[in-house]
Amino acid sequence: MGENVLADLPRRPGLAILAADLQNGDLSPKRLVSDCYDRLDETEAHIEAWVDGAKSQEWVEAEAAALADRHPDPGDRPPLFGVPIGVKDIFHVDGLPTKAGSDLPPGGLAGEQATVVDDLRAAGALVMGKTVTTAFAHAAPGPTRNPHDTDHTPGGSSSGSAAAVAAGVCPLALGTQTIGSVIRPAAFCGVVGYKPSYGRIPTAGVLPYSDAVDHVGLFTRDVPGVALGASIVCDGWRSVDAGQMAVPAVGVPDDAYLAQASKSGLTRFERVVDALTTAGYEVERVTAMDDIAEINERHETLISGEAADVHHDRYEAHSDLFREETAALVERGRDVTAEELAVGRRSRGALRDRLHDRMAAAGVDVWVAPGACDTAPEGIDSTGDPVMNLPWTHAGLPTVALPAGRADGLPYGVQFASAFGTDERLLAWGERLADTVADAV
Repeated sequence: MGENVLADLPRRPGLAILAADLQNGDLSPKRLVSDCYDRLDETEAHIEAWVDGAKSQEWVEAEAAALADRHPDPGDRPPLFGVPIGVKDIFHVDGLPTKAGSDLPPGGLAGEQATVVDDLRAAGALVMGKTVTTAFAHAAPGPTRNPHDTDHTPGGSSSGSAAAVAAGVCPLALGTQTIGSVIRPAAFCGVVGYKPSYGRIPTAGVLPYSDAVDHVGLFTRDVPGVALGASIVCDGWRSVDAGQMAVPAVGVPDDAYLAQASKSGLTRFERVVDALTTAGYEVERVTAMDDIAEINERHETLISGEAADVHHDRYEAHSDLFREETAALVERGRDVTAEELAVGRRSRGALRDRLHDRMAAAGVDVWVAPGACDTAPEGIDSTGDPVMNLPWTHAGLPTVALPAGRADGLPYGVQFASAFGTDERLLAWGERLADTVADAV
């Protein structure tokens, strides 16, 4: 068994609490930056979550001082005043190279700062550095390890972002999801991950994988934190009063989709379902995706075809520098026809409509499903199977990963998804759902 990096480290407050303390002056940006770098020094050698070890502490402290000079009045401070964040290394950030977990020359990957980074910086966030990603956000893993057991993967492709938040190094980090790259690592690392409705968070300034299904996502320690982050980066965010909302009815997609999880993973998932039922939630088992094999194939065909287009010029010039897994993705994508791409793109809306119809017919508000096939697998040569996340990404539904306890020393997580465009409702329900499932396993 590997090392539990978190065993002797105190648990940090969540993003919403830290942000409030920073705004009202109970906590200074310089103090929080110093605390974050202390935690970085304690954990980074073990988990390797940051590209080149993050920015220097002096650099970020200088940015914190300049921010404090601009906003001396607590009443004038932006919502993320002085909050250190991590940014997955496929986002462009002014002052930092974009390497995308690859061996390609960074100059060929440069671009204007991502819109979501603009938004976070405008809200007062301080970029600590780039977090490790699998190569081009596909399957070839980086060096990052799971903070709960360093012999296990943290998941991917947003490996470093999930691990950094889990380790308490930063209270907020950016990731992306094209199959399962936010929800699965959140589940493996025991943090909250949020993938919005498709298109709610702009992808401008992010190296694309598959434009048809790429999502920008967030990692935090708890639901109030992810709701705060979402309110800043999601287009057209509308506040919702959770106290005025009815308790959601929960749907279990009890069909071939669910059967993809491992036997032990399903046993753990059923404990979560039992916890929801015991807490008074109405739970309905619904047949929704018995054709999951076909859904999976259409999604994989779509993303490989689009990835081949994205990387065409790079691959022609530097095929010898591509990781084996990425090269295989591009090679497969070269054989995808225009008609297959069209079928895959149409399939997104068709699946979304079907899931909405099944929700309406069964009278459910949210779906619950395993966040991954089980807990994080051993080893870091793979980031685990994203199959449990794929259909929610394909349909573009808002999804949140919530910790649901521990099994054999590792976090176990579940995911909740709601109708397209109902992100605010999903996260408003999320805090009570999180409390209900927190110790289910």
